Amino acid sequence: MKHYVLVHGGCHGSWCWYKVKPVLEASGHRVTVVDLTASGVNLSRVEEIQSLEDYTKPLLKVLESFGSDDKAILVAHSLGGPPVALAADMFPSKISVAVFVTSFMPDTKNPPSYTFEKKYLESVTEEESSNMEFGTYGTHEHPLTSVFLGTKFLAKFMYQLSPVEDFELAKMLVRVGPAVTSNLTGTKSLTEEGYGSVTRVYVVCGEDKGLTKEFQQWIIQNFPVKEVMEIKDADHMPMFSKPLELCDRLLKIADKYA
Repeated sequence: MKHYVLVHGGCHGSWCWYKVKPVLEASGHRVTVVDLTASGVNLSRVEEIQSLEDYTKPLLKVLESFGSDDKAILVAHSLGGPPVALAADMFPSKISVAVFVTSFMPDTKNPPSYTFEKKYLESVTEEESSNMEFGTYGTHEHPLTSVFLGTKFLAKFMYQLSPVEDFELAKMLVRVGPAVTSNLTGTKSLTEEGYGSVTRVYVVCGEDKGLTKEFQQWIIQNFPVKEVMEIKDADHMPMFSKPLELCDRLLKIADKYA
């Protein structure tokens, strides 16, 4: 039996894994789904998140609870990449493999915010940004940014191949979340001996319009992984548009690396 720990993307929550969790469990594995701070049913507010570690705390608590021999298959979706990378940096011995599913995967040379802030936000089109609501919080000395994904953004760039019921669920449940900027993460990179020592696999989603296939390939080239897998007909939400195919990749990763 392997143990999966599934981490959602920005503005989402553990609810987005509801199709994946029972399939992995039916295959005989243990599955923990995490709500990051101020996400899903976590009761915190985004204003309480002053650092990447604050945002990641619920995941860190899960890993802290592990016994000395316990290891997880840590799965990051989308903006769950930086929290998963931080957790891998802090607890490398507790992770058998980190899986990044169409995700903002950090490297060990730049700040953890680099792929999102410096590469993604700079390339966002006017149409995309007009359907993302950015806010500010924090202090004058330490300004932080929040983000909320509007309905049009969800429909056009994230859920375009997903069942309409899952899109409706998202409209009901998405929350304001922190934008992973360098003011949140700090400017220090994650370490080679921590995060850099953990085996990483990337799952590309071929029809993703939020994180395009080209952008996903750039992320991989920026920090090469052990293996690249692809789900050709998945949008940005493969857990909804192609849940069985995503489970197939996750089970193969467990067989090979865990």
